[in-house]
Amino acid sequence: MSSLLFVTSSILGQNSKSRELADELVAKWRSAHPGAQVVTRELTVDNAPHLSLETIGALGKPTQDRTTDEQARVDYADGIIAQVEAAVTIVIAAPMYNFSIPSALKAWIDHLARAGRTFRYTETGPVGLLTNKKVYVVSARGGIHAGQPSDFVEPYLRVVLGFLGLTDVKFVNAEGLAMGAEPAAKGLAAARTAIAELSSIAKAA
Repeated sequence: MSSLLFVTSSILGQNSKSRELADELVAKWRSAHPGAQVVTRELTVDNAPHLSLETIGALGKPTQDRTTDEQARVDYADGIIAQVEAAVTIVIAAPMYNFSIPSALKAWIDHLARAGRTFRYTETGPVGLLTNKKVYVVSARGGIHAGQPSDFVEPYLRVVLGFLGLTDVKFVNAEGLAMGAEPAAKGLAAARTAIAELSSIAKAA
């Protein structure tokens, strides 16, 4: 059965434009995959702790040697990886904050990247182990940044996701949302057109 993991990271919650547009993409995916499972992981500063020395230490200990706190840290990290491993499609709502991604999303990525589990090193270089998945990233921006030096969202995500084996990544950018009513409307319309095109391709496939 097809399964989709929906990851959100905006501090605005349900009022986020990246979340709103990603919701529309997920809804279209659902209609093309009736009965499929959708799992949502809503990242916030309260539930997405940064990777710590304590967590790294716990991951390196045998299970029987871990304290209760250390086991909880391992369970959290393992849960993040398990959700990605189980998904065939991943939708990430990634708004641009100060030219980059929200810290909660970065913390999620830091827990997802684990040597020997989601990537491994070989004599010829690193190999990503999270393969055969499609990723869609929906990013809302206040200004116009796509393809510009100020965009650290798409280049970073392409590199880090690709490092983990997630190389089939498509972006939907809603730009100019803080530049006035007309640019915002134009940016949202362009994003919705891109979502419709991606959904048609996915349905045809």
